[in-house]
Amino acid sequence: MSRETTPSQTVGPFFTIGLLWEDGPFVVPDGTEGAVRIGGRVLDGAGDPVPDALVETWQADPDGRYDHPDDPRGRPDGFRGFARCTTADDGRWQIVTRKPGPVPAADGGTQAPHLAVSLFARGLLNRLVTRIYFGDEVAANAADPVLGLLDQDRRDTLVAGPVEGGYEIDLRLQGARETAFFRI
Repeated sequence: MSRETTPSQTVGPFFTIGLLWEDGPFVVPDGTEGAVRIGGRVLDGAGDPVPDALVETWQADPDGRYDHPDDPRGRPDGFRGFARCTTADDGRWQIVTRKPGPVPAADGGTQAPHLAVSLFARGLLNRLVTRIYFGDEVAANAADPVLGLLDQDRRDTLVAGPVEGGYEIDLRLQGARETAFFRI
């Protein structure tokens, strides 16, 4: 038996084969009143694009209700809140949705409007989990209990900046300005 290390293996790229989602990146159909585009790039530790990643988002509707039977306020009518988008060769991803409303926090307060994000990419054995908040929700973000747990210099890695027609944020896997990911 040899004591040499074995070659490393990466996961994927197989996301476009095994994880297709019927509606893909569309939480709402393109052209829906109030629809916004939320996107950016997935970048590796060197700042290079990751062309074979998968970004999943789940969110509340504009009234802050989730399409989930445990939401005590009732499920939204016809709003699933889920999207799945693979990245392009330049690492870009984009979903079309409606901006979520604030949701209740465990302490009885309110969480700022946000998207829950799962990120899958080559070399990752487990998904990465984070959130995307909105740069034009300054007061709500300042009071958000989850953002409040992060050091001040890490909070803005979760805040998408407003751009024409929506919001943009880069998801950085490592290195300078690495996105804050959560242990779950």
